[in-house]
Amino acid sequence: MSNVKAPEATAFHMTVNGRALAAATTHGVINPATEEVFAQAPIATREQLDEAVAAARAAQPAWAARPWAERQAALGALAKLYMENQEELARLLTREQGRPLPKARLEIAGAAYWYAEYAKMSIPPHVLQDTPTALVEVHRVPIGVVGAIVPWNFPIVLAAWKIAPALLTGNTMVLKPSPFTPLTTLRLGELMRPLLPPGVLNIINGDDDLGPWITAHPGIDKVSFTGSTATGRRVMQSASVNLKRLTLELGGNDAAIVMPDVDVEAVAKEVFVGAFNNSGQICIAAKRIFVHEAIYDRFAAAFVALAKAARVGPGDQEEIDYGPIQNRPQYDRMVQMLDDCKRNGYKLLAGGELPPGPGLFFPLTLVDNPPADALMLREEPFGPLRALMRFKDVDEVVARANASEHGLAGSVWCKDEKLALSIAARLQTGTVWINEIQTASPHKPLGGHKQSGIGVENGQEGLLEYTLPQTVSMKRVA
Repeated sequence: MSNVKAPEATAFHMTVNGRALAAATTHGVINPATEEVFAQAPIATREQLDEAVAAARAAQPAWAARPWAERQAALGALAKLYMENQEELARLLTREQGRPLPKARLEIAGAAYWYAEYAKMSIPPHVLQDTPTALVEVHRVPIGVVGAIVPWNFPIVLAAWKIAPALLTGNTMVLKPSPFTPLTTLRLGELMRPLLPPGVLNIINGDDDLGPWITAHPGIDKVSFTGSTATGRRVMQSASVNLKRLTLELGGNDAAIVMPDVDVEAVAKEVFVGAFNNSGQICIAAKRIFVHEAIYDRFAAAFVALAKAARVGPGDQEEIDYGPIQNRPQYDRMVQMLDDCKRNGYKLLAGGELPPGPGLFFPLTLVDNPPADALMLREEPFGPLRALMRFKDVDEVVARANASEHGLAGSVWCKDEKLALSIAARLQTGTVWINEIQTASPHKPLGGHKQSGIGVENGQEGLLEYTLPQTVSMKRVA
């Protein structure tokens, strides 16, 4: 990612203290469908980060003092703003992220939905004692300034997952989008300026230095990070400088378990979407697909037919199902995993041949029963490369599903509800879906076990992540 001197007027600016903030240097933003630079994004300096943090700290007491209903109303206004500008935002998102335009529109609408639903939430005091002699209540108070670091796979909706609960609970924020996908977020910052008091939401962009500056900054009280497990470990280490509170939503290598009593063709379609949605670039995608041996051949045939029928191409073209890998480093990582499969002689059921020409396009690829030590099973294949694997019995498949450092989510596909629930209870993951997949909601907590994260996003539990408990204990005086 090369840095260049910024022109006198740039199309995209940061938002700090309610105003546009330019930068002395910029970096190119690439359209992954063409690999061409189509825009420049500002690179924040350390001094500009200090300015953003100072603005957030100055704004936080007054924002926290506003009635809860006013902050709810602010979220409602943001939801309306997203929908009023949905088409412009979606088209920009497709250019920088690569997702097909209809799915980009869905992401903008999804973010609006998150704001609208959080605007209905509240945290009433928890009364522990209320007697003639004493009143004891637990209140939830804001943490202060939140540093939010957002990834490139769903840059708009995952930012909303952080902005909505943080602002509702009285915190202010410094938000950093991924440098691979900063533009739609920067544009939103511009649109949001009239709706929020200066300093409440600051949006800055930068290069590889900015993330560590944020996580170590003494003026930031909490970091909410979504990204890889390796980076999450570095965030945790850096944040220890002032014991920052942390929410880390990290990698996943989710298992899907398909039992023999299912409707094979119908379930194959649902699991396929759960595996390849967003070209497989989802932390909660089904990445290791275990299918009972009694139905394996039929299921695999249905999966292969779906893969071969899928249309991969530029997201701004009609009738495209799957766009490119978002960035070159991730594309190269997926090529490395594919080459490992070929070098070791694993059987490919579909895909496997990289298309010629420009663009970071990767075919939807299915690997038949790779061994447990295969690279694509040991590490997270964050792209459209998936393993189909046979199993014989429940004890075996549970052990294989749990044989991962990750524990974000998983799914069980089974008509027998009692059996499905018993399997789900044995999976070492923060979320288990039964006969569904990727049904994220503002009201459903999402958090990882093992190396898949710390803390929770969404739901009442996710809202509490942006608060601290304060126990108020009063002796009543006659």
